[in-house]
Amino acid sequence: MEILKVENLCKTYGSGENEVHALDNVSFSVTKGEFVAIIGPSGSGKSTLLHIIGGVDKPTSGKVFMDGSDVYAQDDEQLAIFRRRQVGLIYQFYNLIPVLNVTENITLPLLMDGQEVNNDRLNELIDTLKLKGREGHLPNQLSGGQQQRVSIGRALMNAPAIVLADEPTGNLDSKNSQEIVELLKLSNQKYNQTLIIITHDENIALQADRILAIEDGRIVRDEVIRK
Repeated sequence: MEILKVENLCKTYGSGENEVHALDNVSFSVTKGEFVAIIGPSGSGKSTLLHIIGGVDKPTSGKVFMDGSDVYAQDDEQLAIFRRRQVGLIYQFYNLIPVLNVTENITLPLLMDGQEVNNDRLNELIDTLKLKGREGHLPNQLSGGQQQRVSIGRALMNAPAIVLADEPTGNLDSKNSQEIVELLKLSNQKYNQTLIIITHDENIALQADRILAIEDGRIVRDEVIRK
């Protein structure tokens, strides 16, 4: 079942001599539960693509369909609800709220959306992410690997349609990097979570079901690694 469809996506910055085509007619689709790695050199358009899929940045032209709905046919208020409910975003720099503890950071998207916290799911996530006993800790009391686990918990808490991870291991050593990848793979398998991850690490990319390679804003390779 198709969860995501990207059609003729273009994103242009600037004009005239300063015009930059960050994305140039990008099209692909992703099935539910698929784990896709996006690779490519710096400045190739990877993060721009991820942000447009996640409703964070609007395309110049083209369409994004999530679960059959046209994402950018929505007004700004509907788009904000889409981001909170349909997308789980994980960044390289964690983006945790420093004055909130582990539990509060994980449940923040639900609370902002006025939804009730599912304590069974919260406890299961805390167990899975190996954060038991640290629920009351603030971000500055955690290691980098633990902070990234909290950001994963926050992304998964509301069971989004798709999880988008932008270089989630970029700030971590090799041991913590592999642990974070294993956790993302676990969420992909355990919750049938659709996962798209941007990475410069070839070892991480090869653990995905499929690799999309981007250069100069275009997809130059779409390779299935495993079915």
